[in-house]
Amino acid sequence: MNLTVDIGNTRVKAAVFEEDKLIDLFVFDKKKIISEIKKIVKKRTISAAIVSNVATISEKKMVQLNKIIHFQVVSATSKVPFINLYKTPETLGVDRIALVAAAVKQFPNKNVLVIDAGTCITFDFVNSKAEYLGGAISPGIQLRYKALNIFTANLPLIASLELKNFIGRNTEESIISGVLNGVQKEIEGVINDYKEEFLHLTVVLTGGDTNFLSKQLKSSIFANQNFLLQGLNEILKYNE
Repeated sequence: MNLTVDIGNTRVKAAVFEEDKLIDLFVFDKKKIISEIKKIVKKRTISAAIVSNVATISEKKMVQLNKIIHFQVVSATSKVPFINLYKTPETLGVDRIALVAAAVKQFPNKNVLVIDAGTCITFDFVNSKAEYLGGAISPGIQLRYKALNIFTANLPLIASLELKNFIGRNTEESIISGVLNGVQKEIEGVINDYKEEFLHLTVVLTGGDTNFLSKQLKSSIFANQNFLLQGLNEILKYNE
């Protein structure tokens, strides 16, 4: 069995795979990573493990993790099942690398746009020749709410994902409308741009805000919150 671990900006997601099948999923706080990984390894017979570390954890903790089980660490130099044409591959986020690996595996010989809606919204495009061309990075929903609160004098901090009307009747509703409608229109606009450029486009939506956005978007998409974990599993298998 393979263990894949994604250390994100706000939490850790881990999954146990048997071949291509996800059989266990765990979500926990970064502070509990050592104890939680110990529990997983004790529960399952893990033969190989891989970690994607977006929010840097200390070297000390990585040493502790490797004492539990040896982890392959995803980096810009990792062998991947696609051709990386990004002009600055050393700056490409490991989460984005994993998402593209999943896209190539699950949609071979397809033009695929992967949208990861979390702290940031990332857009990653891989063509039908398994060539990764790049994409875009934009602030996520909660980041936009926080920016409006922090960088203005009087706007409150909002966390809602409930959009009642596109016309805000008060300040709170206006912020919700501006942020949620803005994100929705932005994503639909980006999808349309890619559709004009590339025929037969497959769109995958993943990340923490998947459930909300998948209901709002008019475009035909594949929603998969565990796409990144599946990509990590593909990289692990590819390197074996």
